Amino acid sequence: MTAITPTKTPSDVPSLNEDYAVLKEAVLDAGTLANGYFGTDLKVQKKPDGSEVSEADLAVDAALRLNLTTRRKDYGWLSEESPDDRSRFKHARTWMIDPIDGTGAFLRHIPEWTISAALIEDGVPAIGVVYNPASDEFFHAIQGQGAFLNDKRIRVTDKDTLKGAEMIASGGLFKKKIWQKPWPDVKARWVNSVAYRLALVAAGVGDATISLTPKAEWDLAAAAVIMAEAGGITTDHLGNPHLYNREDPRFTSLVASGKPLHPLLIERTSPIEL
Repeated sequence: MTAITPTKTPSDVPSLNEDYAVLKEAVLDAGTLANGYFGTDLKVQKKPDGSEVSEADLAVDAALRLNLTTRRKDYGWLSEESPDDRSRFKHARTWMIDPIDGTGAFLRHIPEWTISAALIEDGVPAIGVVYNPASDEFFHAIQGQGAFLNDKRIRVTDKDTLKGAEMIASGGLFKKKIWQKPWPDVKARWVNSVAYRLALVAAGVGDATISLTPKAEWDLAAAAVIMAEAGGITTDHLGNPHLYNREDPRFTSLVASGKPLHPLLIERTSPIEL
């Protein structure tokens, strides 16, 4: 399914730099709010899909929505913790938010959660912020302007062989019987937040990340532009690019790395039936 584009674009559109300033302020404020909940006993509910949502998720979502939609009234909104407002299809630009990516880690007091916030323009991530308030790591990118961690430019690795690759992914994934041939020795490191995994790959902390379980647009949007601006590639396991602001905001899988390594990963993952 292709991305849905709006029928018209507002005549007076803020620059991406102006929108980044608005988003940065909103996410930093939300990070302070989230940190106030982190490490405390929280009220937790089960969502229909069985995943957990806490009062912190909902509070951060509400704060971001109030801040961003008040300051940008002509933009759409899509968030994991908000009902899907289908009016987002009318807008050239849409905020795409995961208020706490890695809720499981957050609830278990593990500092591997992030606020993931993106601006989508005509189906393409144009601005991305992935913020880990617990570790004070602020990743960001604006389309065409590079990727940064705490305002220092970052870049993916130039790893071009699978052997010895550092994978920010579940170690058990590479030992499953689904593969046509065994993987060479790779080093695996698990990180709870998928947005954080992608941001760490963008920063060269790991060479790649793979997930063969479904992801949502709000999981990947912010980190996808950070990856792209850091010189990386983010696709599904077949090598297809992810398109955003669609009717069904779900993806089948995730494969992300620097450009030399990516085709070697797709060679391994593309035969897998999901």
